[in-house]
Amino acid sequence: MTASTVETEPDTAGPRLNQPRRAFAAVGEVVLAVLLVALAVWCWQRGILRYGYPVPDGPPLESTRMKGNWVGAAAGLVLVAGVLLLDAVRQTVLAVRTRAPERDGRAPGDRDHDGWEQGAERDV
Repeated sequence: MTASTVETEPDTAGPRLNQPRRAFAAVGEVVLAVLLVALAVWCWQRGILRYGYPVPDGPPLESTRMKGNWVGAAAGLVLVAGVLLLDAVRQTVLAVRTRAPERDGRAPGDRDHDGWEQGAERDV
């Protein structure tokens, strides 16, 4: 019962955020978003029908019919394309953003052993 136990800190150094291969994922997401917008335009055009009825004493009556399934599909595709573009921006930022280590080897904002942020003033 008097044996000393050595506590080790868990390895929390997961994968690095700055990974240049994320740029390839961002390019793929942009290409997919463009394809989804093109598909949305096609769906929108299928969902809008225009009718013209001739009238003997005046201009023809124009009518527009919207098919909800096609218009809804177009709206959903544009929504998914927007989410992909947001994620592409995030992937690009993570691909190019770097943190220069300070002289002691720690990145800015890292906390020292007692929980204080590096360079923060301490009122003790």
